[in-house]
Amino acid sequence: MGKTYDRIDGAGTWKATDAGVLRLPSGRLVRGRGLRHPLPAGSTPTYAVYLLGKRPPEVPWDARWLRWPDFRLPSDCEEARAVLREAWARAADERVEIACGGGRGRTGTALACLAVLDGVPPHEAVDFVRRGYDRHAVETPWQKRYVRRFAE
Repeated sequence: MGKTYDRIDGAGTWKATDAGVLRLPSGRLVRGRGLRHPLPAGSTPTYAVYLLGKRPPEVPWDARWLRWPDFRLPSDCEEARAVLREAWARAADERVEIACGGGRGRTGTALACLAVLDGVPPHEAVDFVRRGYDRHAVETPWQKRYVRRFAE
């Protein structure tokens, strides 16, 4: 993980119509997905954050692994804050992907945190992600609480 490869197709961000793409209020586009599903057709990420309990396999793009067990919260909240801030910053001009196993709970929680960084009030961020990404995003009460407290 963390290795950058030359085989990245083109520069720029996602298309708003790409599968799993959430448009943040600033216009940044971030793709969420479940790693148990096939990689969507089209462009590949230039940077990805994988939210899993164990290290994911290598990928041919720059990626970070954030230890985050299923249905839980990140193992290291300070590291999570730094990684998500980097993902948000890179989404301004790169194709950033946020992914976990199913693409809903942890991915939705991380996308809601990105929405908070982008100016969505913390108490509205879960609904924002459910409207724009997946109506089942952010699966547990503690994930919702994590989003509400993310800006603190």
